[in-house]
Amino acid sequence: MTDGIPAPGFGRRRAVGTTLNDLVDITPSAYPAAPVVVTARRAGIKLAAWLQANADAVEAHLHQAGAVLCRGFAVGSAEDFAEVVAGADDELLNYVYGATPRSRELDKVYTSTEYPAAQTIAQHNELSYTTSWPAKLWFCCLVPAAEGGQTPLADSRRVLERISPEVRERFERHGVRYTREFGSGVGLTWQQTFETTDRGTVERFCAENGIRAEWGPHDTLRTTQVCQAVAEHPVTGERVWFNQAHLFHPSTLPQDVRASLAASGAGLTRDACYGDGTPIGEAELEEIRRAYEAETRSFDWADGDVMVIDNIIVAHGRRPYSGSRRVLVAMSGTTRAN
Repeated sequence: MTDGIPAPGFGRRRAVGTTLNDLVDITPSAYPAAPVVVTARRAGIKLAAWLQANADAVEAHLHQAGAVLCRGFAVGSAEDFAEVVAGADDELLNYVYGATPRSRELDKVYTSTEYPAAQTIAQHNELSYTTSWPAKLWFCCLVPAAEGGQTPLADSRRVLERISPEVRERFERHGVRYTREFGSGVGLTWQQTFETTDRGTVERFCAENGIRAEWGPHDTLRTTQVCQAVAEHPVTGERVWFNQAHLFHPSTLPQDVRASLAASGAGLTRDACYGDGTPIGEAELEEIRRAYEAETRSFDWADGDVMVIDNIIVAHGRRPYSGSRRVLVAMSGTTRAN
């Protein structure tokens, strides 16, 4: 089921005029955060070749709509997907300092977040809890869920517009301070998060990225960083809501989970407050969540779909699902906070 997004083939479609582009149809984006849909007209067309030949057009679509969904191309494996992203961008990234569990499928190709199928993953811009993030995210659906499992999108420009001026001003003035705890036995270890077992590598990464790192007993680590609440797109100049306060804040956890952590003495593995240490009110966080909810749209995955999104312009998430689901992710390009 879709949320207001026309399925590929619905509505007015136009063929693009070059020889290679005569092999595809393009359905323009009809709604904010709805992907432009590029559909192969016949089986066997190589997506890597099409993307390379149409790089400028794809970039223009990303700057306007935020996402391009490619459907019906010859993408049936992780190796095919790796070929697509490697051909489209020469700066592929590792998932260093990630906040969710993933497995490395191939070099710089990962599984999507490995949370239980019944859980919703709230809308977010990837690594927006840092001061350096991927410019683009690439998704590949190899096995769609039997039901649900969509990767919904939300226009971060419009999310910013929905948040009241008072809340925006407070967040922009102070920024967001993120605290993460590793090694408590709950959540990711620092070895998983930094993709290394060497403390020196962790310390260098933190020093280079303005992250305060404090080692504790029993191989524990605490990191603290103050980051932006709003970002400016480096090409379009548009301002977007760009942080993960609503995900890192304890209010995202069910009350029974918070109580269980407190009772066990394990504590929180992550937290968010204003940059000056002032707590963020739950009413403010609810306003942010409502803004995301109002702007979220989704589509159903199909076998072999590849979607690229502008990680600043649109946020993404995950719907709960049933059955098997296999979606891979890659990240490319580096953007740093101003």
